[in-house]
Amino acid sequence: MASPLIEADVLERVLSKALVKGGEMAEVFAEDRRTGSAVLDDRKVEELSSGRERGAGIRVVVGETTGFAHTADLSEAGLVAAAEAAAAVARSGGGGTRTVGFPQRSTPPPRELVAPADVDKPRKLELLNRADDAARSVGGSITQVQVGYGDSRRRILVASTDGIHVEDDQTRTRLSVQCVATGDTGMQTGYESVARTEGFEVFDRIAVEDLARVAANRALGKLSARPAPSGELPVVLAGGSGGFLFHEACGHGLEADHIVKDASVYVGRVGELVASPLVTLVDDGTVGGEWGNFAFDDEGKPSARNVLIRDGVLTDYLWDWLRARKEGRASSGNGRRQSYQHLPIVRMTNTFLMAGTEDPDELVAQTPRGVYVAKLGGGQVNTATGDFVFGTSEAYLIEDGRITAPLRDANLIGNGPDILGRIDAVADDFGMMPGTCGKDGQSVPVGCGQATLRITGITIGGTAA
Repeated sequence: MASPLIEADVLERVLSKALVKGGEMAEVFAEDRRTGSAVLDDRKVEELSSGRERGAGIRVVVGETTGFAHTADLSEAGLVAAAEAAAAVARSGGGGTRTVGFPQRSTPPPRELVAPADVDKPRKLELLNRADDAARSVGGSITQVQVGYGDSRRRILVASTDGIHVEDDQTRTRLSVQCVATGDTGMQTGYESVARTEGFEVFDRIAVEDLARVAANRALGKLSARPAPSGELPVVLAGGSGGFLFHEACGHGLEADHIVKDASVYVGRVGELVASPLVTLVDDGTVGGEWGNFAFDDEGKPSARNVLIRDGVLTDYLWDWLRARKEGRASSGNGRRQSYQHLPIVRMTNTFLMAGTEDPDELVAQTPRGVYVAKLGGGQVNTATGDFVFGTSEAYLIEDGRITAPLRDANLIGNGPDILGRIDAVADDFGMMPGTCGKDGQSVPVGCGQATLRITGITIGGTAA
């Protein structure tokens, strides 16, 4: 077992100091993060770097007020100074001392992995070159290839006066390929990536050449793409990437901070039918290997599987400690933060729609005319109304029940609750995709997923007449 980031006796003294002026809860979040990255652009190594960030954030809560301070100094003196600063913000005056005791620290079981830090840089660069070669081999129209690699190891410690004393050790590895194809219609791009909460062993299972060819073919396909149609049409979302739509369109609206602010279309709707009976929406940080996986959240709560919508009925929201405390309930394990310099807020982990029983090919065959979306791009949502806009990065026309012409990038425009109600078929080919979720200036890794499904109608913001 690795040595703790901060010894237990030091934690006890620091947290006791934080409560001297009458704090109700004090918490130390310590983090030691090591990162490595490399970028190959146009066959040249543009970046090859490593870094380390280490420090602690201290939170003190008094009533409705939260004081927070962070420091890169993990000595007892540095931690005490931060604790005093946080306590001063939370509350001045008062008195009394509270003695803090900790249970034995909890740590997740060790994972068998190839630590990226133990892999030499030439071996990592070999991955980039193999991907570059594979992408260019797809066709002469591929004029530019960029391959990016990154890894991180994040050790965290969370201790609080609520009896929390846990540590987690998270290793993540990713690789992405972006290709540019040039033809008579100009330049088009294609992108594909892999990102796992695993070590370097992920590349024993996933061939970077396959990723590169997918990205290259995606760019080449757009050279002959026609303008996307405009207006309302049925849409078939391929398994995997469509999960981003539901992450944005309804996931954010189910985060408790939006609920308590009355800033979500789902406020007060627990127990109501909010989606098609075919929809069961789950947020699950326990799914091993996925991008949003961890053993403990950033408030020390064990990761959990939370069913948010079951058979179309809203069953619960996502909770962090602060919002759950106000409601007199437990956290759902969704308190997350970008780093020790940030306060935890309610965030998704791995969010997905459960698979159905249909044949994915049949969903297309039963659609006389529509759009098949193989991969979504970025998007945004207004949580108060549920309205969203999402881009497509690979889509095709459906004609007479067959996937035909590739389409240029377009927007999908709709309303989350409305779209959830329009899902009329869900297939059995479940898949997950990694992503980075931004909220309140913080970014965290998340997973999104779903099986192929059909939406009976959604507005396509294309340019075809």
